[in-house]
Amino acid sequence: MLSTLPKTPSFRLDSKRALIAGASSGIGLACAVALAEAGAEIVITARSLDKLQTLQAELKAAGHTAYAHKLDITDIAATRAFVAEETAFDIVVNSAGMARHGPALETDIADYEAVEAINQKSAFFLNQAAAKAMIDAQKGGSIITISSQMGHVGGIERAVYCGTKHAIEGFTKAQAIEWGPHQIRVNTICPTFIRTALTAPTFEDPKKREWIEGKIKLGRVGEVEDIMGAVVFLASDAAALITGTSLLIDGGWTAG
Repeated sequence: MLSTLPKTPSFRLDSKRALIAGASSGIGLACAVALAEAGAEIVITARSLDKLQTLQAELKAAGHTAYAHKLDITDIAATRAFVAEETAFDIVVNSAGMARHGPALETDIADYEAVEAINQKSAFFLNQAAAKAMIDAQKGGSIITISSQMGHVGGIERAVYCGTKHAIEGFTKAQAIEWGPHQIRVNTICPTFIRTALTAPTFEDPKKREWIEGKIKLGRVGEVEDIMGAVVFLASDAAALITGTSLLIDGGWTAG
C-alpha cells in the first residue's frame, strides 16, 4: 500500500502583491521582473521615475501587472505614508542602496552618513512600515532586504559599507523574532559582486578585479539573473519556514 506523497510547496506568487524598492536598475530591476514572472502584481519604486516608467511599460508589454511610483526611501515620513496608503503588501523587497568606498582612515562624515542613511536606516524603517501594515491587516508576508556578502565578512576600502550590511543582518534577525508570531518572515539575500552599473568602476580596476575573482570559488562574478530565483524562493510558500536568516549568493566567497 502506497503512502500519501508530500506535495512540493508552490513557487508561484499568483494573487500576491509585491513592493520592490530600488527597482529602477540592477538587482532591484531583476527582482521586479522575477516576481512579476512568478505571477505577483508588483509596485516598483525608486528615485528615478523615468526609468521606472520604462520598466513598467516593458513589464506590461510582457503581460504582467506593474505600477510605478517615485519614492525616496530615505524620506522616512514619505515612505511610511506611501505604505500606509497602499493595501498591505504580501511581499516587500528592498534593493535600494549605495556605496562610497575608500580607506577607513580617509572616510569623512558626509560619506558615512549618506551610506548609512540609505543602506541601514531606510531599510530598517521600510521593514517597520511594511510589517505594521501586514499586522494591521492581520496577514503574514515576506520581507526581503538585498544585503551583501559584506554583511558577513570584511572588505578592502569598505568599512562603512560593511558596517551597514552587518547592521542589516543584525536587525533582520531581531525583526524576525518579533514579527514571527504574526507570520511575517524577514530575510536577506547576500550577493557577491554582481555585474551592474554600480560595480562597473570596481571591475575596471585590474587589482580589484583580480582580488574579486580570486575570492569567488566558482571562478566568475555574479549576474543579476543569479539573484532572480532566490528572491522568488524567499517570497514564496516554498520558503514558509525560513526567517531571520540570509541566503548567500556569493560563489563560495565566504566559505573560506
